[in-house]
Amino acid sequence: MLGAPVRTAVTQEGGFSPGAAARVTTTDHRRAFVKAVSGETNPDSPALHRTEARNASALPPNTPAPRLLGTYDDGTWVALVFEDVAGRQPHVPWREDEFRRVLDAVEELGRALTPAPFDAPTAAQSLAHAFQGWRQLIDSGDTEGAGLDPWIAAHLHELAELSAPWAEFATGDTLAHADLRADNVLLTKDGGVVFVDWPHAVRAAPWFDLLLMLPCVRAQGGPDPEEVFTTHPLGRDADPEGVTATLAALAGFFVQQSAATAPGAADPACLPARPGRRRPRLAQEAARTNARMTLRSSPISGCHCTPNTQREEGSSIASTVPSSACAEAVSPSPRRSTAWW
Repeated sequence: MLGAPVRTAVTQEGGFSPGAAARVTTTDHRRAFVKAVSGETNPDSPALHRTEARNASALPPNTPAPRLLGTYDDGTWVALVFEDVAGRQPHVPWREDEFRRVLDAVEELGRALTPAPFDAPTAAQSLAHAFQGWRQLIDSGDTEGAGLDPWIAAHLHELAELSAPWAEFATGDTLAHADLRADNVLLTKDGGVVFVDWPHAVRAAPWFDLLLMLPCVRAQGGPDPEEVFTTHPLGRDADPEGVTATLAALAGFFVQQSAATAPGAADPACLPARPGRRRPRLAQEAARTNARMTLRSSPISGCHCTPNTQREEGSSIASTVPSSACAEAVSPSPRRSTAWW
């Protein structure tokens, strides 16, 4: 596939697929990135790799994504071979200059992939089950065993209602990556940004990728998600009701998954759980970050609660929760400084 035998292979750290990931160099000095999984290790992973291969091969040539060079599939093992991108992941905690660079790239990506260049599933189709987290918690009947914050446990039905219409608003004809986070981004020396790992691509609203990315950014030391979203070109004109419903659905996914032992397959969101283990603290922080953003909607009770105690005019994310919930249940740690934003 590469035209010569592999001379060196350097395993890459990170990621959540239970398989190999390596940068390789051939005897004639060609370079590539190889990722491979076996259905004997995880029966769900080969399907993700096959989907990624289809998506990657259909991306327009000018998409800031690695070019797919070839695939191997014997029915058990699936391997993807990409061009090797000479780049690195952003620093975590996030740095201001790198974050602004990625935000600009997310805007360019959204505009470049509108209309969607191929017939990917819609966000509503792909995430129909995942974004029913609040309803799944209600149906489980064991909110105490799930370790939920008391305020969340007391308002599950309102949260389920709040998130219910998310699919209607998240529908669109932009091809969204749907899994943007620091470890799926590479920064190149020439100032470029490359987005990797495309198995979860969906057709969605132009603001969908930005919205799903920001809780992870916040959990990894970044600025306030609402402030970023409402000032970003992709977010500032979004329908406030639709943004709140979609974010509520995402928050439900995080909360439900952070309380459960996750299955082996990776889900499209910040820090998917490893097989047989509960989600790490960072994913739980992302869940609570989402809650801080989304549990500010709909008159669940009578207190308007934003940093300035009142809703800002024109905000794309509404705000109404009890002050005690903001201080005690939703925000488990002091509000981070966002001075650099």
